[in-house]
Amino acid sequence: MRLVRAVFAVIFCLSIGGPLGAARQTEAPASTTVTVTARDLLAQPVGANWTSYNGDYTGRRYSALREITTDNVSQLRAAWVFHPGNSQRLEVTPVVVRGIMYVTSANDVFALDARTGRAVWHYQRPISTGLLDDAAAHKNRGVAVWKDSVYVETDDAHLLRLDARSGSLIWDVEYAEKSRHYGATSAPLTVKDEIIVGTSGGDSGVRGFVAAFDPLTGKEKWRFWTIPGPGEFGSSSWPGKSYLYGGGTTWMPGTYDPALNSLYWTTSNASPDFVGDTRPGDDLYTASVVALDAASGKLKWYFQFTPHDLYDYDATETPVLIDIQEKGATRHLLVQADRNGFVYVLDRTNGKFLRATPFVEKLNWAKEIDSSGRPVLSGRIPTAEGTYICPGIEGATNWFSPSYNPRTGLFYFTALESCNVYFAKPKPFTQGETYYNTGTKRPDEPGKKILLAYSVPDGKLVWRYPQVGRADSWGGTLTTAGGLLFFADDAGSLEALEARNGRPLWHFNTGQRIDASPMSYAVDGIQYVSVAAGSDLFSFSLPH
Repeated sequence: MRLVRAVFAVIFCLSIGGPLGAARQTEAPASTTVTVTARDLLAQPVGANWTSYNGDYTGRRYSALREITTDNVSQLRAAWVFHPGNSQRLEVTPVVVRGIMYVTSANDVFALDARTGRAVWHYQRPISTGLLDDAAAHKNRGVAVWKDSVYVETDDAHLLRLDARSGSLIWDVEYAEKSRHYGATSAPLTVKDEIIVGTSGGDSGVRGFVAAFDPLTGKEKWRFWTIPGPGEFGSSSWPGKSYLYGGGTTWMPGTYDPALNSLYWTTSNASPDFVGDTRPGDDLYTASVVALDAASGKLKWYFQFTPHDLYDYDATETPVLIDIQEKGATRHLLVQADRNGFVYVLDRTNGKFLRATPFVEKLNWAKEIDSSGRPVLSGRIPTAEGTYICPGIEGATNWFSPSYNPRTGLFYFTALESCNVYFAKPKPFTQGETYYNTGTKRPDEPGKKILLAYSVPDGKLVWRYPQVGRADSWGGTLTTAGGLLFFADDAGSLEALEARNGRPLWHFNTGQRIDASPMSYAVDGIQYVSVAAGSDLFSFSLPH
């Protein structure tokens, strides 16, 4: 009798969708018994699988798949569309392992049949209340996978471990305090036997960090604070208790070099925005990339793109790892198109600055970048009366993903030509309020989105593809061995260009603004390209 009651209880829960914070299984093909191996995670470049937010550890968003080419891309058609139903602004990049796709929407996680878009299971968790800034919008950019588990960050900075076969919750770890207005919007990153996470809340008065957790137990293994504490190197910028709410959050996933065992993680703006009197000096390690030892979290080196940031120039753009041949030797580089309007090239073995190239015409906060990598400032800073500053508050580029194609030697990213009038008005930190001092307004002039191709070996922009739209899209890029560059344009379309020269070849209008970056995968030898647009996830393939 007890068994009958138990079975009835399970059937009843499934029929009503199950309890909150639970998984609902809607279909159970044998292929859900997926085990992610170290070999899967180390694959470079990715092919049939897309195992992390950026595909592989390099952040290149380059796929080795070549079924879709410059010759046949015009035949690309929508294979399926999936509607999660709980978000109007998806920012997720799907992860695919052996035919199973994992996607997020707010705090929900879905496993889909990647061939058809049909749901396999659905983990449901309520959205959180009492959050500030981006976390309050319940943005979520995806999952990490390891062995038979799926990991996700929630809007209130919990790390969850789910069973990849059923979506059942295995454990739930709070890694930052919601009461102090931490949040999370990123996808985690799996590195060896660690799940690496960061936080959002750089404008909410928090102290940023990167942390690593044991994938089996959820126990914290190490934590690197991006704002130095009293007595630590760089702490002179943070007098008194200002280090506790100095910003420098880590709200996008980093990249990883297995040969060096180095993590490369980027940080957000210093807090408060627009007024720097309470944070004298460079404000380490805000608006920077930090290289960390993956085993211990110890700092190897850092490079700061915008010292003493007064413009909200988060450096949370993807630090892409690229190797090039130069004078018979291999150079191990880190390339980043930064929000401040310059493309930077660093030696990723030691952080040495190699060069910086401006990539927008509207750039007046700095005159140039000097030989040491520091900006030569123009003197334009936010004022009580307002100062016209370029790039504007949204940056010359932002978190949407760049890509790099080793066949062309080109680095692709979307730029924004736009300026703002910046205002400054000092205000003390108040717990529970965003920490802005004070804000910006847009002048009466249109912005312009432009897709750019930058030659890493030559250090030059080689072609540009201006877009038509309202300059309010946030879509990224993907490049493939088929000679293609896919990107989310400013008119709500997924477009395909010839990667070599930017020649337009195909587009599909989703009818929605795109705030995510495309990816590619294959099932049964068929290549797909997928992107989240508005409230839907689209997947495309050639007719078959």
